[in-house]
Amino acid sequence: MVFAILGLLVLGAWLYARDWAPSRDEFPTQGVSISSDNGPIEWGTLAAQGADFAYIRAASGGRFRDPAFEANWAAARAAGMRYGASLDFSLCAKASDQATGFMTMVPRDNAALPPVIRLGFEPGCHARPGQDAVLSELNTLINLIESHSGTPVVLNVSDDFDAQYGIASGINRTLWLDRNFFPPDSGKRKWVMWTASDMRHIDGIDGPVKWDVMPR
Repeated sequence: MVFAILGLLVLGAWLYARDWAPSRDEFPTQGVSISSDNGPIEWGTLAAQGADFAYIRAASGGRFRDPAFEANWAAARAAGMRYGASLDFSLCAKASDQATGFMTMVPRDNAALPPVIRLGFEPGCHARPGQDAVLSELNTLINLIESHSGTPVVLNVSDDFDAQYGIASGINRTLWLDRNFFPPDSGKRKWVMWTASDMRHIDGIDGPVKWDVMPR
């Protein structure tokens, strides 16, 4: 009996989490992070479900270029959503190579949202350069991407990456932070974007998706 009750509680929590999103009163602009990992997307359905924008992965590290980027980029625009490109940064690749991968994939587009560089510890990459080396490479990467896009980048930094490399204090750029269900403490680090859930389920996408929001 106890196990049955616990099972129901777990199921209820999972069902709540998969449908949860922050209030639009507090976070009026909400959208998704997309990559080829999400599979085929019904963009019209996604827009109708309340996704205002999409950040679409263009590349990861120095070699991987997302095979779904071009189709997703065009489809998001056609669906009337705002759209932007993201790059997954790697400690195992040179900044110049990573910038080349991004710039090769992402067209110059004055209507696009600011480009995003995602900073986290990449599975399979065990390199851990010193802080000065990482900040130097990041500044090179940022300068190259900003020259291409004509817009300042946004840094989507994980807590553990920031704790090791001091990104928030070492580089003066707008921050995007991740934390399921509970907003990051803006008193510690100022941020303009929050990944509120990485387990949201929404019509138009098969499986969980990252749900991103902007405060009023």
